[in-house]
Amino acid sequence: MFLSISTTGTPERPATDLGFLLHKHPEKAQAFSTSYGKAHVLYPEADAQRCTAALLLEVDAVALVRKGKGRGGAPDAALAQYVNDRPYAASSLLAVALSAVFSSAMRGVCNARPERAAAPLPLRIEVPALPARGGPDLVRKLFEPLGWAVTVAPVALDERFPEWGDSRYVGLVLESETLTLAEALRHLYVLLPVLDDAKHYWVASDEVDKLLRAGEGWLPDHPEQKLITSRYLSRRWSLTREAMERLELVRLAEADDSEVEEIDNAVEAETEDEEKPTPLAVQRRDAIIAALHASGAARVLDLGCGQGQLVQALLKDVRFTEIVGVDVSMRALTIASRRLKLDRMGERQASRVKLFQGSLAYTDKRLKGYDAAVLSEVVEHLDLPRLPALEYAVFGAARPRTVLVTTPNVEYNVRWETLPAGHVRHGDHRFEWTREEFRAWAGAVAERHGYDVEFVPVGPDDPEVGPPTQMAVFEIKSTANVEKEAKAA
Repeated sequence: MFLSISTTGTPERPATDLGFLLHKHPEKAQAFSTSYGKAHVLYPEADAQRCTAALLLEVDAVALVRKGKGRGGAPDAALAQYVNDRPYAASSLLAVALSAVFSSAMRGVCNARPERAAAPLPLRIEVPALPARGGPDLVRKLFEPLGWAVTVAPVALDERFPEWGDSRYVGLVLESETLTLAEALRHLYVLLPVLDDAKHYWVASDEVDKLLRAGEGWLPDHPEQKLITSRYLSRRWSLTREAMERLELVRLAEADDSEVEEIDNAVEAETEDEEKPTPLAVQRRDAIIAALHASGAARVLDLGCGQGQLVQALLKDVRFTEIVGVDVSMRALTIASRRLKLDRMGERQASRVKLFQGSLAYTDKRLKGYDAAVLSEVVEHLDLPRLPALEYAVFGAARPRTVLVTTPNVEYNVRWETLPAGHVRHGDHRFEWTREEFRAWAGAVAERHGYDVEFVPVGPDDPEVGPPTQMAVFEIKSTANVEKEAKAA
């Protein structure tokens, strides 16, 4: 299996910087052992104007069969285990070799040239033999939305007999000037086995994490997301469902907070000559903190913490002794970590805050035992059929003493002059509730899980349409109250 990566350069930014980015010296040919053979890295050309790195994977067919993943293993066709396309056509084995040999480059790590690792490069990637179940059209559908110019040439079954038509193999050339090397490698890592529509090792639950890590930043919005996810996970329905649910939540986390609040804060631009009002996002955080104070909470969960704005505000208040931010997106958590400056935080302050990855659609024992949980502008980003899973994970399994839920009030949207009629406040909102709808949902949740609930307006409370944001404050019922209600019933 063969793949090459080329770039061009100038005397100030020589193309040979590719060697630094890949962590492989252009003047050396190197070999690496893998589970299925030997991977070689060499540079056919390397000068300031142009540099090409090539990855050659020699598949050990015997090792492949011994691991039980050779093709054509029927008892009456033993040779088919050894004579097949695996040593010649790019597949999941080449993707595994990419990850193993260029692991640092795939993460975008380069201490010697950090500015080059973070910047787009003129890239040309060639894969001479690529299985493409779906043909050239599918190849284009997968790569073009990611910013690649795609040249794909079908390979004939037999050039001597053109009437036989094309094989399922193509020659592929990808070109881009807008992508980083790390992004390019992650695209290949996911899409090579997707095009082959096969994996040559056991697909376990950790493959979901691998997919989400490699797909970070591009897979949640890819138009072929469902096909990519299904094929990458070998069409295993349970894993595909889990991945799709987590990708749905990633869309929420990766939405920049400034975008989410764009409509909320639009009124500021219309009042330049007046005293600027407090942004709704700030009013929302103030209302949440006031409700947490009233509840007496000291240990607080911020569920769907995004980029850490609320966590940062809570850290400034010494009454909160432990603050935990939970989000499904590692990218959002990385940004939150930078916002909080965790790497430079003093030991005492650092002991008060934790960030960890988790999906709100699943129960998680790490969420148990806290005084309060906050779901700030989270529920409206989920499809309605997914709300019962979130409800049980938070109110049924984690069961904090206090739960705060904020969500937009759709009735107030008529007050936003910049918001077209019938539109929600953010493109990722799956719904926006009226005050009556929110109260009905919250009341049913409280009834099912043994909570009392009160409603607090956030922002100016318009006498006709209510406040821009509505907040439900859930408090778990005391034993005395439960007994009292039981007697009354």
